[in-house]
Amino acid sequence: MNPISGPEFPDTSDGPLAKTLAFSSATELAQLIRRKQISSLELTRYYIERIEKFDRQLNAVVVRDFERALQAAKSSDEALARGHRPGPLHGVPMTIKEAFDVSGLPTTWGVPEHRDNIAVNDATAVERLKSAGAHVIGKTNVALRLGDWQSYNEVYGTTHNPWDTRRTPGGSSGGSAAALAAGLTGLEFASDIGGSIRNPAHFCGVYGHKPTYGIVPTLGHNPLGVLSAPDLNVVGPMGRSAEDLQLALDAVAGADRFRSPAWKLTLPPAKTQRLRGLRVAIWPRQDFVATGVEISDRVQQVGQALARAGAIVSDSARPDFSPAQSHNTYLNLLASAGLVNLPDDYYSAARSAAAQFDADDESPLAVLMRARVLDHRSWLDHDEARTRCRLQWRAFFDDWDVVICPISATTAYEHDHRPKHERVLAVDAASTSHYEHYFWVGLATVAYLPSTAFPAGLSRDGLPIGLQIIGPEYGDRTTIEVARLIAQELGGFRAPPGFVA
Repeated sequence: MNPISGPEFPDTSDGPLAKTLAFSSATELAQLIRRKQISSLELTRYYIERIEKFDRQLNAVVVRDFERALQAAKSSDEALARGHRPGPLHGVPMTIKEAFDVSGLPTTWGVPEHRDNIAVNDATAVERLKSAGAHVIGKTNVALRLGDWQSYNEVYGTTHNPWDTRRTPGGSSGGSAAALAAGLTGLEFASDIGGSIRNPAHFCGVYGHKPTYGIVPTLGHNPLGVLSAPDLNVVGPMGRSAEDLQLALDAVAGADRFRSPAWKLTLPPAKTQRLRGLRVAIWPRQDFVATGVEISDRVQQVGQALARAGAIVSDSARPDFSPAQSHNTYLNLLASAGLVNLPDDYYSAARSAAAQFDADDESPLAVLMRARVLDHRSWLDHDEARTRCRLQWRAFFDDWDVVICPISATTAYEHDHRPKHERVLAVDAASTSHYEHYFWVGLATVAYLPSTAFPAGLSRDGLPIGLQIIGPEYGDRTTIEVARLIAQELGGFRAPPGFVA
């Protein structure tokens, strides 16, 4: 570390403060800067040094913007010294998922043909994070075209899980979660359509929030040449505490440039500030979905702990819809949402792939292949099914505050870069296709619901287990607050071994 010492910025190069900086929350870091217990420049240098020391074994921060970050940190300190009223993230260095435009940096989505695509403007979310006082020190690795629960591509290579580098950190925001878990950044911002925030949060033991659809602008998080926002996709924060999720969400949520002349977002307050009386439905397993016993048991254990704290907990309360139909609707909408910026031969190739499956084959892979060539009339039918699902969730949340359920069937698995249809994932004694594991993330996504991923301890093998808290549309403050309360009761983020020094 290169400390700044003097009357305003005390020397923190040694002692307990320096030892806790790497894994402090962004909320705590912003407070330290405001109180002048540390400078933004010192903190930025500190994270840069950690990236240079530890990222060789992870390959998480694949685009680095250190010089501009140091200059921004210096400007933050100068502004604070002049008495400037700081924003909520004033001086906090952060990284951001590679798929977001950051002016002057490449945005490739891992596509080799886009290596030379340099963003001219910041994404809207980046603009708002900077306005809140944060600055970007780098961008983190992604899955190719953001389409995998692993994070590797030909442009940047493979990102590894800090808990076990033989394993994936998840995807598509795997670099985001790995950087946070290893203490390489103060805050992260990512995106989620198929669990791309929640799955890496689960695999790496950090927090992530999938917002209610449409409350955070996605402009600047698009494939090259695309402006419109795809169905289902959202962008949201990742951090080492629930407080960080709320802080970052407050900074970015609101109307996009199309709705800003007439539309204003006012999220309702959290339904509770305590666990006593909280109405919780736990959903540990589903009969047609392979889910590891240890994952399901952890949902039950969290439910038991909440009941001991005074919450009203049910393991049988469910929305009044068919989970299988909800899943089918999600798979169809998920696949069709990807039909942007594709090669000319895409549709013929997709039809050929779909033709390999019988018309009555309802396996997840068959549904996805057929959905890639949906006509508009069929899409409208699935949208109608989604709307009915949304209304059934709304009725359910009249009686229950949140649902707690798994994110994925297993903990982080070993790297597997075979073609997707060839991959097999062991779930306890069962061998399953990777395509079978979208049910849990799809519950919230298909109905536009908010979902907060939180760390729920370690597995018997010493790997993180994350669960998700699903709430009603626009109930983002509630799901994040429940995650905060659970951390108070059961503990929250813990650092992986080997990155504490």
